[in-house]
Amino acid sequence: MPGPTFRWFALASFISMIVIVLSGAAVRLTGSGLGCPDWPTCFHGRISGSWSIHPLIEYGNRVVTVTLICVTVATLVAAILREVRRQDLIILSGMLIAGVVADAILGAFVVYSKLNPWLVSLHMLLSLSMIVISAVLYHRSKYVYGPGARNDVRDRHFLLIARLLWIPFAVLLITGTITTGSGPHAGASQGQLVARRLPFAFSSAAWVHSLAAVLFIGLVTGLLFAVWTSDAPSALRLGVRRLVIISLAQAAIGVTQYLTHVPPLLVELHVVGAVSLTIGVTQFHLRQSAHDREPGTRRVERSAEPIITVL
Repeated sequence: MPGPTFRWFALASFISMIVIVLSGAAVRLTGSGLGCPDWPTCFHGRISGSWSIHPLIEYGNRVVTVTLICVTVATLVAAILREVRRQDLIILSGMLIAGVVADAILGAFVVYSKLNPWLVSLHMLLSLSMIVISAVLYHRSKYVYGPGARNDVRDRHFLLIARLLWIPFAVLLITGTITTGSGPHAGASQGQLVARRLPFAFSSAAWVHSLAAVLFIGLVTGLLFAVWTSDAPSALRLGVRRLVIISLAQAAIGVTQYLTHVPPLLVELHVVGAVSLTIGVTQFHLRQSAHDREPGTRRVERSAEPIITVL
């Protein structure tokens, strides 16, 4: 299989990971978490449930999961059949399959635990981790990696910062899931067993999360000034500028949803923001080094960028 063809498999996996996160959030926000009380079937051994809204939404999310498994398996097969076989693409594709299977099994525990908030939070964090892996896979499918391949660090100092940025970002995601787990959207609807919430006051969890958000926004804003006042290449400038824009938009949505008593639509938009921010942090890290494009893929980097060769 030609390298440019594999890129489309990687892109399909990347998009699928995003879709499963957003569909999973829709399940919770519509109160459809217990729409299918059994797993992997929906209700009393039947594959699908009734035609009411909650079983349909939960069943639709499971269909997305099955589709996602098929896409990731096809991506692994494509990586193995690639003309120039690369171990990194095979390993990343295998990690996606393992992550999707683990996420599906965790989803079963979520259902049978009646939406245990700790498991639901872990479910979200694992799904975002799969987005990171799929973003790395798609990126590497477009560039040449491996022994003898060009690997030029654009700026050593910003590379260190990009690595350290994962720490406050992880804190931001964890406090965000804790806030959601303490909030009003448990994932169950009226008439069902009321799902437990995390043992934290929602207002307190929200304030802790907002502090983590302020810290992260302050860091990326300072990083923006550092990049724009240096001779950093345009790729880094573009990456950090996107981070700042997404962070500010995400903060605005978060404040608005808190002041308006957490309406489901704004919570879904906040999840979209979390996905976008995850991709942004991943891409900013990947932009720290320059690589040659795979033959047959569109070249997007400028050849005149100043770089530092890795010894």
